[in-house]
Amino acid sequence: MDFLFPRRCPFCDEVVRYGDMICSRCRKGARYIGEVHCMKCGKPLTGSYAEFCRDCMHTEHIYTRGRGLYVYNDEVRASITRFKYHGRREYADHYGYDIVKHLGRFIISCRADCLIPVPISKEKLKKRGYNQAEVIADSISSHTGIPVWKEYVVRIRDTPPMKELNRMERMKNLKGAFKISPHVVKCRNVIIVDDIYTTGSTIDAVAAVLRKTGAGNIYFIALAEGTPV
Repeated sequence: MDFLFPRRCPFCDEVVRYGDMICSRCRKGARYIGEVHCMKCGKPLTGSYAEFCRDCMHTEHIYTRGRGLYVYNDEVRASITRFKYHGRREYADHYGYDIVKHLGRFIISCRADCLIPVPISKEKLKKRGYNQAEVIADSISSHTGIPVWKEYVVRIRDTPPMKELNRMERMKNLKGAFKISPHVVKCRNVIIVDDIYTTGSTIDAVAAVLRKTGAGNIYFIALAEGTPV
């Protein structure tokens, strides 16, 4: 399939060499969130002595802890936009591989029973053809063996775009948007998977319904995270 339909680089969108998932130039230029990051949400920190970002110092999150892979800069934003809205589903193969390569120790430390992708509405699923968080979770699962529970959390209400909303507005927007599927087996330790982490409102909304089922440790992995405000 790669020979007949060549892959494109997730960042520059140019055709890559057969067998590769990313071009050599973009592989060298990818900006990862380094070791200096918030111990709660994983956002990159500028001060080497800080343990928590300003967001987490003033917010009591429901989830246990999380990590992100890339710094959410212009290149990553463009990549995720093509991935979500322009059918570049194959990007997820590289995303998942890179997540496991760079965040493998964190994933192991979670001792997760399952991966839970943040669900999208039926309307968005029909329009896009796939849930971007789900295909990232599938890719992570292929490298770790951790099962993806796609129907564990369902979205029962669509929400308008939240790009311009603050945290309180996002929380209000997401109230009652998720529920747990009936007759599911409990997951003790879970990892929520999403593409972008900003204020944490979506992760907290999913974590809130998971808490009601008795979930213990609720972690998250995001493909990209913005810098603290």
